[in-house]
Amino acid sequence: MTGYAALHDYGPHLRSGGSHRTAKLEDLYTAPAWRRRGVARLLMAAVEDWARARPLRHVFWYANTHEAGPAYVGMGYRPDDAGQEGFLFFEIDFGNSADRLPHPQRGS
Repeated sequence: MTGYAALHDYGPHLRSGGSHRTAKLEDLYTAPAWRRRGVARLLMAAVEDWARARPLRHVFWYANTHEAGPAYVGMGYRPDDAGQEGFLFFEIDFGNSADRLPHPQRGS
């Protein structure tokens, strides 16, 4: 096995229907022998393609500040405070930034 990505599609949002449909990236894993070869980048590209095809408004995830967080930053994702020491919050917003509902207000 080279690696995998596991996501959970939460379905239509209770208040906003499909306009803020969200999925959580539950896990992204690259086998040690394949790390630093672009596998995680390919997996994240597949995650983004999958999300756009559904269509989703947001994909979010949490990552530790030790190894995973810096790897996502290196791929170009921007972290936010996760509200828990040692973790970062990441989110991809596929929609129009003018009608963005911030993460805590969405309830996801």
